[in-house]
Amino acid sequence: MRAFKRYDRRGFTLVELMIVVAIIGVLAALAIYGVRRYLASAKTSEAKNTIGAISRGAAAAYERETTSSEILLVAGASAASSHALCLSAPSVPAAPPAGTKYQPSTVPGQDFDTGDALTGWKCLKFTLSQPVYFSYGYEMGGHVAGITGAPAVGAAPDGFEAAAQGDLDNDGTPSGFARGGTVLNGELILATQIYIYDEYE
Repeated sequence: MRAFKRYDRRGFTLVELMIVVAIIGVLAALAIYGVRRYLASAKTSEAKNTIGAISRGAAAAYERETTSSEILLVAGASAASSHALCLSAPSVPAAPPAGTKYQPSTVPGQDFDTGDALTGWKCLKFTLSQPVYFSYGYEMGGHVAGITGAPAVGAAPDGFEAAAQGDLDNDGTPSGFARGGTVLNGELILATQIYIYDEYE
């Protein structure tokens, strides 16, 4: 007769199962946190890229030479060309979207289609037609309303600030991004970094 060992068919103990469940729970919590952070980073990259585009538009507008239209007399000379920053543009949308996206209007004269050759979004040659998580603004000689603590780079009379504000988690606390520039000795100098506050709010 063959003898069977008592422990040949031994299963997992309750303690071993609890340890495995605890490890899986910790890994799941870390994964959820990582995914949320990744999604928030993807949303904030929209603001950073758009602020960069608005700043480049402001720099390009300043580098364009503007001259007044005039009729010259024989042996006359035209007025000297000048460089100027675009005048302020209203924030679009007026208030930051609260945990949702905003679809900019493509109707002429609305949202990013406002201004003229010297003012606003048309002067910056900037437009957005895709849904956005943030409200975007451009202010010459000051701060965009609602941006707190940004460096005073764009607040000079011959400076500008491009900014984005959003409320990604709809908790009433906005996040903000800003980049400014100022004219020094006839050259437009842009801030080296984007100012960020409460990035993931």
